[in-house]
Amino acid sequence: MARSLRAQRSFTIGVVVPEISEGYAALVMSGIEDYLLQEGYFYFVVSHRHRSDLVEEYPRLLQERAVEGLIAVDTACQVGVPIPVVAVSGHRELRGVTNIMLNHDNAAKLALGHLAKLGHQKIAFIKGQAFSSDTEIRWDSVRRTAASMGVALNARLVGQLEGESSSPQLGYEVTRKLLATGSPFTALFAFNDISAIGAIHALREAGHRVPEDVSVVGFDDIQSAAFQNPALTTIRQPLREMGLIAAETLLRRINAPAKSPYPKAITIEPELIVRASTAAVPAV
Repeated sequence: MARSLRAQRSFTIGVVVPEISEGYAALVMSGIEDYLLQEGYFYFVVSHRHRSDLVEEYPRLLQERAVEGLIAVDTACQVGVPIPVVAVSGHRELRGVTNIMLNHDNAAKLALGHLAKLGHQKIAFIKGQAFSSDTEIRWDSVRRTAASMGVALNARLVGQLEGESSSPQLGYEVTRKLLATGSPFTALFAFNDISAIGAIHALREAGHRVPEDVSVVGFDDIQSAAFQNPALTTIRQPLREMGLIAAETLLRRINAPAKSPYPKAITIEPELIVRASTAAVPAV
C-alpha cells in the first residue's frame, strides 16, 4: 500500500480466463502467478465461462479497480482497451495487444509425422470447441500438414468437442460418435489431453486396445498425462512458460516509457512427448 501511494500506482494486474480446472488455464495461471508474485504485483482473476456479456464487461470492471494491464487467457480481446494487454493463445491483431501463440504448424507436423512413422494412415481427429481460440488455427494446420504428407482426411472421422466443461466426458462422447460411423481408424489425434483421456475410455469400452489397436495422441502435456494408463503421448505446449512469458511481457510494457514499441506477437515452439499410448499400426 505504501509503495502504491508513493508511486501513485496500483501494481495490480487483471487476468481473464474461461474457467479454472485441471488443464490449459490452470497451467498458464501457474506461470503468471509465479512471475507476478516474484515481482511484487497483486492480481485479480476472473472467469467468464464463455459468456459473451462477461467477456465484454470484465475488462471494464478490472480497469475500474485500477489494474495497470490485462492478461487474457484463451479469451477474445476487446477493441480499444486503453491499457497494455497480453493475450495467451491470441490470434487477432489488435492495437495494444501482444499475442503469445504456439507454432501450430510445427505441432501438427510433430503429431502427424510421429503417427506416419508408425504406419498410420487412417486417423481420426477431435477438434476443439467452437469458442476456443486455438480450434480453427490448429485444425487449419492439421489440414495443411495432412495434405503435404499425403494423409487423406475422412470427414466421417472428424469430431468436435461440444459443451463448456473441460471434462474427459466430452472426449468420450465424441469418440463414441466416431466409432459409431463404422469407418475404421488406427490412430486418434485429440484436441487436448483431457479429451484424449476420455477417448481412451471410449475405445476400451468398445473393445479396442490402446495402443495395440488404436494409438492416441493428446495435446498440452498436462501434469497427469504421464500418469495415465497407458501414459499419454502428446504434443507439449509449454503452458506454464507461456504464462510466465505473458506476465513478464506485460510488466515490461507497463514499465516502459510511454509510446515505446512493443512486440505484436511471440511464438512458442511445441515438443513431441512420446509415451505408451502410441505404437506401430497393427498388422492386417
